Amino acid sequence: MPAAAATTPARHATRATRDGGRRTRSALLDAATDLFARRGLAGVSLADIATAADAFPSQVTYYFGTKEALFVEAACREVLHLAGRVELKGRRAADMAAYGRVMAAEALSSPALLTFAEALLLARQRRELEPLVARTLDRLHREGARAVAERCAENGWVLQAPPPAIARGFWAVVLGLVLQRAGSGGSFDVPSAESAVLATLTAEYPASAPAPASRRRPRRKVSHASQ
Repeated sequence: MPAAAATTPARHATRATRDGGRRTRSALLDAATDLFARRGLAGVSLADIATAADAFPSQVTYYFGTKEALFVEAACREVLHLAGRVELKGRRAADMAAYGRVMAAEALSSPALLTFAEALLLARQRRELEPLVARTLDRLHREGARAVAERCAENGWVLQAPPPAIARGFWAVVLGLVLQRAGSGGSFDVPSAESAVLATLTAEYPASAPAPASRRRPRRKVSHASQ
């Protein structure tokens, strides 16, 4: 019995191993985020990430599986951090117009949105990455709806649409604008972009999508007189 008890790891040792694993995983995410931001997905290797995190390449695959999975997780984490900063900026706005402008400026100035857009496209090719992206979008929409509802309640602002619809519209617009800016370069019009974001706060959205009409052709009535 004493020999068997000696082989059981102590609780503090198990906790230390778990904490060490979390620290290693976090360090890998931090290193990957920085490298991907500077070099892009193709310009970074597993060895680069491991070296920057003072880890081994095998630890990257152990915690994340593939470089692409690490890229998507890092992109999702950063866009959620951005959402927190966007909400914080919005809390300081004096009116709804300023609310839309400051949130748009914060979102559009961050490289996190373009990286997240790349993660969305990557998840389309790698179906195993879709659940993480879907959870991130769901959290963006839920947290955004909560923030909009709270801010409007505090200031007595009247919305023309439900907060969940506004939150979805906001993130859809800013993601589209970031992709447009990536393709148009210097011709990107920032004031127009901010106006487009502001429009999501004042536009009317249907509370729910109408049920699609049936495409089934009506059955032709057969006349018994002609039989």
